[in-house]
Amino acid sequence: MAPDIWTRAAIEEHWRASERGDTEAEHAIYAADAILDYPQSGERFRGRAKISAQRGGHPASRHFTVHRITGTGALWVSECVITYDEVPTYSVSIMEFVHGQVAHETQYFADAFGAPEWRTALAEPMPGRNITRA
Repeated sequence: MAPDIWTRAAIEEHWRASERGDTEAEHAIYAADAILDYPQSGERFRGRAKISAQRGGHPASRHFTVHRITGTGALWVSECVITYDEVPTYSVSIMEFVHGQVAHETQYFADAFGAPEWRTALAEPMPGRNITRA
């Protein structure tokens, strides 16, 4: 299997395992010494065990919807909606691979927002979505 095909399959399985709540499979993608950064809070989690513990300890009910995975070689990006207790949060995950495992992930989170009226004539809905107004 070509490396990019394998990497994409591993990322897809990571997100499926996240949705299932299978923490062992979810974190198999990470190197033992991987780093996970959350720039918005300034937090860094060092090591697969800490990454797994902070996610496994999350008190909310979580669901994952992957909209797009793109990348090649060592750098891959996933665009997702992570729903915490029925509240959607938009997320971008940037994964850097070394020797077939994630060595560094940076994850950004953003809340949904309503579109202002002044853009109504300029915008169209994204596929499968409705435009929400401010």
